[in-house]
This record gives sequence, C-alpha cells and structure tokens, in this order.
Amino acid sequence: MSSRLDDARPQPPQLPLAQLQPIAVKAQADTPHYRPAIHYTARDTWLNDPNGLVYYGGTYHLYYQNNPHANVWGNMSWGHATSTDLVHWTEQPVAIACDATEDVYSGSIVADQANTSGFGTAANPPLVAIYTSAFKDGTPHAGTQAQSLAYSNDAGMTWTKFSGNPVLTRASANFRDPKVFSYPGPDGPEWVMAAVEAGEQKVVFYRSANLREWALASEFGPANAVGGEWECPDLFPLPVDGDPVHAKWVLVVNLNPGAVAGGSGGQYFVGDFDGATFTPDPSSLLESPVDGTDPANAARLRECRWLDWGRDYYAAVSFSNAPDNRRIMIGWLNNWDYANSLPTFPWRSGMSLAREVTLEMVDGRPCLVQKPVLPGRRNIQSISGMDLCDRVLRLPDVVPGTAQLIEAEILPGAAQKVGFRLWADSDGGAAAVLAYDPTAGLLSLDRRNAGDTGFHPSFPSAESSPLALDGGVLTLRIVVDHCSVEVFAQGGKVVLTDLVFPYAGQSGTSVFADGGPATIRKLDVSALS
Repeated sequence: MSSRLDDARPQPPQLPLAQLQPIAVKAQADTPHYRPAIHYTARDTWLNDPNGLVYYGGTYHLYYQNNPHANVWGNMSWGHATSTDLVHWTEQPVAIACDATEDVYSGSIVADQANTSGFGTAANPPLVAIYTSAFKDGTPHAGTQAQSLAYSNDAGMTWTKFSGNPVLTRASANFRDPKVFSYPGPDGPEWVMAAVEAGEQKVVFYRSANLREWALASEFGPANAVGGEWECPDLFPLPVDGDPVHAKWVLVVNLNPGAVAGGSGGQYFVGDFDGATFTPDPSSLLESPVDGTDPANAARLRECRWLDWGRDYYAAVSFSNAPDNRRIMIGWLNNWDYANSLPTFPWRSGMSLAREVTLEMVDGRPCLVQKPVLPGRRNIQSISGMDLCDRVLRLPDVVPGTAQLIEAEILPGAAQKVGFRLWADSDGGAAAVLAYDPTAGLLSLDRRNAGDTGFHPSFPSAESSPLALDGGVLTLRIVVDHCSVEVFAQGGKVVLTDLVFPYAGQSGTSVFADGGPATIRKLDVSALS
C-alpha cells in the first residue's frame, strides 16, 4: 500500500474545542475499494496541498495541508509522511499544528546547512520550514496572511515554531505559499523566496541572508491565465535537453479557478532568473492575460503552458535537496470545484504520483516533460504487431489492491479514433474513455459515464489536450489506480490526470480502434503495488 494504516500510528495532538473550527461531517460508509494502491492518502483525515517537500538524510518528506480532526477542509495544519522510494509512504504524526493564533497554510522547507538561521548548530544544522500564518480573529495580525518559521533539529520529525513569528508581512489578506531556495549570490549563497499575492495574480520575490529578515526583490505578473487566485509558486532551474550549459528557469504558478480543464490547475513559465528578477521567454507569454473563467476565452486559455490538462492535478511543487539534482514534483489529486464532496471515507483526497520533470526542446521552445516514479512491474502481459479495425480488444482487468500500468505504442493509421476503455462494466458499456483523434490531433479523457459522478454537479467532465504524433506513433503510459488515472503521452510531453470512482464490478480494460484500421506496435499491461 502507499501508506501504512496500522492502528499503532501516533495520533495527532488534540486541540481544545475552542481552537477548532466547527465542521459538519456527513455520515458515510467506509470505501476501502477507493483507497489507492500507489498514491498517498492519509489514514482517516482530509488533506490538500503538498507542502515542504524535502529530501534529507536518505528520506523523502512529504508534508501537506491537513485537517487532523475531520475529513473536510479546516483546522489547517501540516500533516507528514515519509518514504525512501517516493512510492511507499508511512504516515507520521502531525508536524506543525494550528493553534488559537493561526492556521498553518502552505510553505516549503530548506536544509540550512550553514545554520544561517541560528536554529541549530554547525554540527547539527536545522531544517527550517517557511509557512504561511493565517491569523485568526483576536490576534495582533487578525485577518492577514504572513510568513513564519518553524525549525527541526531531528531531521524533520518534530518542529518548533519560532517565537519571533511572523518574519515577513505585507498586511495583506492573501500573501501566502512561500517557496524558498538557496541562490549563489555574488557575496555567497543567499535565500530567495517566491510567494504570491494571490488575489492580485502576482508572484513576489524576496531575498534574505538568514531566513529571518527579508527584502523585496521584484514582482512578476499578472500574466497568462489570471481567472482566479494564483497560489503555490515554485521556481527552479533545469538543463535543456540535459545540457547543463544551456539551463533555463521554470516558474510554476497554480491557479484556482480558471484552469484549462475548469477549476484548479497549474501553469508554468520558462525564462531566466538572476537571483532577484524572473524574466520569461517571449515564447512563454501570451500577448495579454486571459480570464479562463469566461468560456469565450477557452481557445486562448489553451495557449498557456499547463502542467496537466486534466481536472485533478493542483498545487504542484517540487522537492528541495533531491539527490542527483533531480527535480521531482507532487501535486494534489483533486479540484476545488468538488474537493469536499468526494465519495471516500474515512479519508478524503490524496496525492498524485511523484513525477520527475525535465526540460526538452519541443517545436522550437523548451517545455516541461514529466515521467512518473513507479514501483516495479509485476504480471506483465504483452501484445505486439496486432492490427485493429472497428473492434475492441479485451485486456487484463484491474486487480484489486494493485494499480494497473498500460504502456502502449499505437499507429492510428486510418482509424478515426483509437484508445482505451478503463473501468468498464461487464457489458463493456460504462467506462472512462481515453481516446485519440488523429484528424483533430486531440487526446481526450471522458469520465462522464464512469462510475459515481453524481456526488457533485461539477464532477462529470471530459478533458482534452492537443497532441502531435511522433513519426505517426501514439505513445501512452497510463496508470490506473483505484480512483484515479494519470496519462503520460508522448514520453510525458502531455499529461492528463482525472479522478474516477467506479462502481463495484467495473474493472474491465480494453483497447479499441474505430472508423478504420490501426496497429498496436507494442502494448504491455502490468500490476503495480
């Protein structure tokens, strides 16, 4: 399983009732059939944005927005899980809890190796969390969001809030989500923070020598998709096509609402950064910002660069300090349009697979390419050199307790449409349909007839992305877990992620070609756990 769910798990600290937000939790039967095999979920609580992703001492730490006392949003604290392989996660006690003064919103963690903060020693440097304090009524900063610190001297297992919090405030109600990293300045390394003024659709950059005192460096935005609030920024360098001499900076900005598939999503910009100012490449910018909440702007919205073209990949950020300079991202597997209504119990919501991201030249400009981090494959069944014409070929069913991996190379040929039916019922009717239309050059994922879609009116949907073939070949890597599908097309140049909640008995998988002949050059189906 993706997380250990034994009864010996340490319990979160219990807050006095006066410090908790009143939350009505709908009575519901347990839904173990929706519990993912290789995606992280908390045992019996709510989670949302990943926070403070850091690799330290041989362990990956996944912190996240968590309600320790219910399975809907509220009482925001930092939950915590650990892993050595980015696939199998162990849930830990709540790391940084809300209290009578503040809710603990999103942020990041750095390894302060030089002990610039003074929270550790030269022999035992600290981990330092930079998080957003959402101050409550009756406190000196009531109604504002500001940046605060907590530190750990035991490799991220326990945390102490800094007595001098907050360390950075703009007297703003929507100043949040700091991502901090070290930058090699002219006088030695310094800390850089990328945060957002969410309602103004701006990323604000600050610099510091010690993590406690910050100076404004620059601002970026509004730009490209601006229909909702900007949240959870990230900024990091990547070599283009693996060439360290040719490196570019990637600025990730998550957006809600107004994303390309509706509601929540993540966009990115490629450009340069000098330690103070991010300058986007002209190929990263639209001529003017676009409000994606207006249907009239749908075509322009699709010109932005999106991390994922599906409904359910949001608040994605990357790990600090990852080994071998790898850039690894995780996103929230959900969408604010219906997040509190998902039909799972006792937990609600989970994380995407970890994805390693690189920059590759695509059609003359550097673009993000994403590849999932997966466990070893088992029970591999293969097909090669098979022609399909107006037929459906049954593949192995999804096996309960495992995820299914489909890896395919298909030549669409003269077919009008090729693709896969996922979670099909015994009659082959109801299913999530992943299809490619060669004429339109579109990859689509339709979940409107796939299981339980009635829990929220915004959930039934069909998403699509432009997709070009490579030498006439459609290449797909599809990960089907108990309530989600993540599609990595053309080696990860295009990604589509959606939640799906199949009914009992919907476990069938098949590949099809409609309206003409297509060829399966290669197809492997395997189990993951």
